[in-house]
Amino acid sequence: FTRVSLNRDRLFNEFLSRRMSALKTAFYYIKSERVSYMKYRAICENHLYSKAYKKGKKAIMPTVAVYVLPDYRKRALMKANPEKKYINRIGLTVGKKIGGAVLRNRAKRIIRHAYRNIDTETPVHTGNLIVLVAREAISGKKTGDVERDLRRALKKLELI
Repeated sequence: FTRVSLNRDRLFNEFLSRRMSALKTAFYYIKSERVSYMKYRAICENHLYSKAYKKGKKAIMPTVAVYVLPDYRKRALMKANPEKKYINRIGLTVGKKIGGAVLRNRAKRIIRHAYRNIDTETPVHTGNLIVLVAREAISGKKTGDVERDLRRALKKLELI
């Protein structure tokens, strides 16, 4: 009698521990989904930056300059995308005129955050190469200022 009840208790505890670990995994997945942001596809080739500068449309604001060029690989990228949607490829440039490494990284973070906010509120038209260039006025500015300039630039380029 004792052996059967111990065996039953062991099986029940094992069942509960499996169930709890599955629930913990599901909770962790849900929790991480809320916090994570979509990582944007980066422009990796130098010739694409050059093309965007030379042939693309541009909008220059005090804190940020935006260059846009239609992406000729958008169909191939759409097929590779699991959601089967067109995507923008984003390039981010911050020159040494902005300051040292800390200020340049801060400028990149601010621009990324501003673009992400704009894209979540009003989605940016997809299928483009977008190059975002930080200008000297960005140093010391807040995310809201950069977001306002970036929004005006994207409206001028008819992306939102």
